[in-house]
Amino acid sequence: MNRPVVNLNELENYEEFKKEGFQSHDAPIASIIGAKKLGYVMTVVEPGKKAAPFHNHHINEEMFLIFSGTGLLRFGEEEYELKPMDIIACPPGGREVAHQIINTGNEDLRYLSLSTMEPVEVCEYPDSDKYAASVGTRNDSSFRHVGVKSNQVDFWQGEK
Repeated sequence: MNRPVVNLNELENYEEFKKEGFQSHDAPIASIIGAKKLGYVMTVVEPGKKAAPFHNHHINEEMFLIFSGTGLLRFGEEEYELKPMDIIACPPGGREVAHQIINTGNEDLRYLSLSTMEPVEVCEYPDSDKYAASVGTRNDSSFRHVGVKSNQVDFWQGEK
């Protein structure tokens, strides 16, 4: 069994993601400490960047704990300033709970992400009118589809 404790200041396994205005360094924690039903990730975002698009989960719930830096939380139609020791709840639901963290400060924004890991998920991206539907885990998905909601077809299309 894995050791059930890790010091966040000693994480070394950061993976970089970068695409236009999105950038993050993420260190997965769940697998290190043996978590089964919750996902844990330490995220570091450079000034002016964001780690993920504005999105909402219909099944999974997320929580974020800000450790250092400052930023902005987009949440539904509201915006909230972020500072160290702020904790953010992002329950499952519709676009009213869509969320995005943006580093608006002059130093790295460092936060812990915690989420449930239900194997079936539907996620919406209100800014781009996309959705993602998936079955399985992030690393072992038996079904994953990303589409545009406005390209919806009739349920009976193509059926004989």
